[in-house]
Amino acid sequence: MLDPFKGHRFLRGGILLAVRWYCRFPLSYQDVTDLLSKRSVMVGRATVFR
Repeated sequence: MLDPFKGHRFLRGGILLAVRWYCRFPLSYQDVTDLLSKRSVMVGRATVFR
């Protein structure tokens, strides 16, 4: 089975958390970036967008 997260810089849990927040709540990319930074995950808005 192929791993859809293979080759990504961030851990699977971090990616899924960002996507879950963005899809579940009316948040902007900056809001998601701010929430992740409070969990010590440093990403930019463009990274969340991609």
